Amino acid sequence: MDGVPSAIVTHHAAFAEAARVIVSNQFVRAASASDAVAGVHPQTIVEPGDEQELAAVLKLANDEGLGVVPRGGGTKLGWGNPPKRADVVLSTARLNRVLEHAWADLTVTVESGCTIQNLQDALARQGQRLALDPLWPRHATVGGVLATNDSGALRLRFGALRDLIIGVTLALPDGTLAKSGGKVVKNVAGYDLPKLVTGALGTLGVITRAVFRLHPLPKDTRTLSCVAGNLDDAQRLLLAIQDSQLAHSALQLRYAENAALQLDILFEATETGLAAQIEKLQTIVVAAKLTDSGPEIWKSRQALYDDANSGEAHLPVAKISVLPSCIAKTLKLLARISVNLRPIHFCAVLQATGLGCVRFEGSPASVAALLPVLRAEVERDGGSVVIADRGAALVPGDAWGSPGDALPLMRSIKQQFDPKATLNPGRFVGGM
Repeated sequence: MDGVPSAIVTHHAAFAEAARVIVSNQFVRAASASDAVAGVHPQTIVEPGDEQELAAVLKLANDEGLGVVPRGGGTKLGWGNPPKRADVVLSTARLNRVLEHAWADLTVTVESGCTIQNLQDALARQGQRLALDPLWPRHATVGGVLATNDSGALRLRFGALRDLIIGVTLALPDGTLAKSGGKVVKNVAGYDLPKLVTGALGTLGVITRAVFRLHPLPKDTRTLSCVAGNLDDAQRLLLAIQDSQLAHSALQLRYAENAALQLDILFEATETGLAAQIEKLQTIVVAAKLTDSGPEIWKSRQALYDDANSGEAHLPVAKISVLPSCIAKTLKLLARISVNLRPIHFCAVLQATGLGCVRFEGSPASVAALLPVLRAEVERDGGSVVIADRGAALVPGDAWGSPGDALPLMRSIKQQFDPKATLNPGRFVGGM
C-alpha cells in the first residue's frame, strides 16, 4: 500500500477484519491485478452470500470511509470515468438465484448476480423471456446490466430496461435495504426507485434483486439484410420501415469504411405471419435485394467490442445517442472529422432508435481530439456521446460529456442516497 495514507490503511485493516466476521474468511481476499477498475487497483474483494450480508459489508466500508465498487460479471468495469477511490470491490457473484418466476403473471424476481443467460434459460423452460439483448449475456449479470442501462436491438419493440423493470431492492451505504415497486406489471405505488437506479452506474446503491415484466418467446424468427447504396439511402430506408405498418422487432445499420452499408431487420411471428411481413418489406426496399442473414447478425454490436479487445490493440469504443433522423448526418460527420485526423478509422452499429456504438482505430491523442468535436455537434442536435471503453491506452477526457441542466438535481439525489460518496466515487456524470 505504498503511497496510501496511514489512516486509510488502518481503516482498511479494520474493515477487512470485520468483513470476515460477516461473510467468513473464505469470501474475503486481497485484490489481484485482474481486479483493477479502469486502471485503479482496489485492496480487497468481498463476496457476500445474501443481500443482508451485502448491506452489512457496505455499511462497514461506508463507516470506515472506504470507496466501494460494486461488481457483477465484470464485463463493463471499464465504462465510465476511472474511480477516484476503489478500496473495496463488492462482488455479487454469490447472489445468483432466480427467486420466483410467476409465469402466469409474466414476471420474474431474480438476484442481481444472476447472469442474463442463466435467467433466460430458466425463463425459456416456461416459454418466456426477458426481452433484452445486452452485451456478453453469458457473463453480464442482472445488476451490472441495470447499472449500465445496457440494451440492444430489441429495445426498438420492447422498450428500454426502464420499461421492463418493475421492482428493485437496493443496499444503501448506511446498511438499509430499500425496496420499491412490486411483482405485478401495473404496480405504481411508491417512489420509482427501479427507474432511478437503472443507468446510475452503481452510484446510488448496490442492486441486490430486481423484478421484471416478461414476454413470450416468439414462435419463429427471421433476420433479413439488404445493402444500401449510400448513407442517405440507408436513412430513407430506416425511416420508411419505421413509418410502415411492419411489426419488426429490431432494425439496425452496420457501417464500416470501404464496405457496403448493411441494413438488418428482425421479424418475430408465426411462419404465416413472417411470410406476410417479408412480402410487405419487399415493397418498401423495392430495388434492394433481401438476403437471409441469420441471428448472429444481432451480435454485431458485441463484435465491435470483442474486436476492439482482441490482440494487443484494445481500441476505444463510444456509445452514441442521436435522433433516428440524424443517423446519416452523424455518420457523415464522423467520416468528415476522421479524415482530418488520419490515421483514424471507425466502424459503427446503430439501431433504428438512434442508439449505437462506434469503434475507433487510431492514436489516443487523435481519438481524444475527435471526441469533443463530435460531441459538440451531436449534443447540439439533442444527442450524446459517451466513452464506453477507453481502450488499452486509456483515451483521456471525461467519459460522459455535458449533463445539461440536470446536474444539480443529480447531485442532490446522490447526496441523499450516498452522502459520503462511498459508491463508485467519480465514475459517473459530473464526477459523482
